[in-house]
Amino acid sequence: MTYTRDQLISALANEWEYLCHESPEDDDMSASEYLNYLNCLSDSELIEETDTGDGYTLDEYMFNHS
Repeated sequence: MTYTRDQLISALANEWEYLCHESPEDDDMSASEYLNYLNCLSDSELIEETDTGDGYTLDEYMFNHS
């Protein structure tokens, strides 16, 4: 399946929010900082940021974080 840039950014932001809520770190970016970071990435870099591959597909990632 093909995903739009906005869908990828939304899913990454949702995952980030979950992870920061569950295990906050002192050096975590704010939500707006993370969105700014994501918006600077290319589409291929956004896909890399999902850390998906053979064991965990992009479709599974999007299902879990969209």
